[in-house]
Amino acid sequence: MEEAIVLYPSPPIGHLISMVELGKLLLTQKPSLSIHILITTVPYDSGSTAPYIANVAATIPSIKFHHLPTVTLPSTKTTHHEELAFEVLRLSNPHVREELLSISKNYTIHGLVVDFFCCAALSVAKELNIPGYHFFTSGAGVLAGFLYFPTIHNTTTKSLKDLKSLLHIPGVPPIPSSDMPIPVLHRDDKGYKYFLDSSSSFPESTGIVVNTFASLEARAVITLSEGLCVPNNRTPPIYCIGPLIATEGPKDDSGSRNGTTLECLTWLDSQPVGSVVFLCFGSLGLFSKEQLREIAFGLERSGHRFLWVVRNPPSDNKSVALSANPNIDLDSLLPEGFLDRTKERGLVLKSWAPQVAVLNHPSVGGFVSHCGWNSVLEAVCAGVPLVAWPLYAEQRLNRIFLVEEMKLALPMNESDDGFVCSAEVEERVLGLMESEEGKLIRERAIAMKIAAQAALNEGGSSRVALSQLVESWKHK
Repeated sequence: MEEAIVLYPSPPIGHLISMVELGKLLLTQKPSLSIHILITTVPYDSGSTAPYIANVAATIPSIKFHHLPTVTLPSTKTTHHEELAFEVLRLSNPHVREELLSISKNYTIHGLVVDFFCCAALSVAKELNIPGYHFFTSGAGVLAGFLYFPTIHNTTTKSLKDLKSLLHIPGVPPIPSSDMPIPVLHRDDKGYKYFLDSSSSFPESTGIVVNTFASLEARAVITLSEGLCVPNNRTPPIYCIGPLIATEGPKDDSGSRNGTTLECLTWLDSQPVGSVVFLCFGSLGLFSKEQLREIAFGLERSGHRFLWVVRNPPSDNKSVALSANPNIDLDSLLPEGFLDRTKERGLVLKSWAPQVAVLNHPSVGGFVSHCGWNSVLEAVCAGVPLVAWPLYAEQRLNRIFLVEEMKLALPMNESDDGFVCSAEVEERVLGLMESEEGKLIRERAIAMKIAAQAALNEGGSSRVALSQLVESWKHK
């Protein structure tokens, strides 16, 4: 029988892309493998995945997609995406079981690989005697935090938002309790329990595959490998196989992205080497009109060249986008005359930019980012230093690790309500592009680009970890 691996990502497009990239990577190590990806749908817009899935299915015959039946949610008051995702994925377990049984009629399944939100499916894998793996799409530092989270829960009685103290997690710098991801800040929230359950499931898995590489997060990786984040020596094998980044994002049928790509790369071609600051905040990050204006004033006063991706402000004051609104009137969003005054040294794009291509363009010298892990790895692989401006999910943790541990970023400091003033934007842009500290960060970023390539080369740490993972299936 043919050998297979089943991958189970949570619904957002970013999670799906990461799983597909993992599938492609496994195929480089073992081309005879058959990759099966389970797809769930959620009752809210998590970004259209259909064009992307169609493209992958058409170009890589070894990757097959299985659409699970839609589940009906009991009437729920929650609007938190994390909670809805956990609930949908938990209710999908019977469908996962049926699909695994169906696949196993024709294939030997070496493992079910789930991401953080799909941990409920590990119990199905166990029941069917299929090894269950976690694919952790953030870095080793965040993984250390999640593995240690049950210990934090057992040694505290207050909500983390009320602790107002530093958390001492093995392998990472001290973390202010308020910098933990929002769902774990409130002990009585349903989301807290989901995260606790998911964190507690890691030690039960056959192995944890992490999208990082040993030299990027040396201390965290060693600490994890030594089993110091989970009590009673229960840490499963850790496989650091990164940096795994998508070379291109989902295909857009409209063709508008091709025009944007051409426009911004042509503009970058005309700028001096290392002179442009790129500002882009992920597929979900949104700013209020007031915040956009502060960014504009800060960029204008910095005097530096910039390429800035602007999206429409949220309609409901949330900082996370449910779906992109393409109709953007830049003149009404940005300060009067701003576009005209900066047209010689700045380019503002609506909604989207080809991020990997931009970061790898020689003219780009800095990246103001929301610190989503995919974006961090893309910057690392391009050798571009960062200004860390976290917006949601685990990004506040990433800021700490980037600034204090990896020393690849300057921090953007916000006020207590999350607002960043124009003076701070100006200061950080100047700091990155002109200061001595900025120069040191830039040198480290260039060195880390070389280290990232070395990890993926023959004999490199990530290549070795990948072959160990594939080899382990022979002994199951």
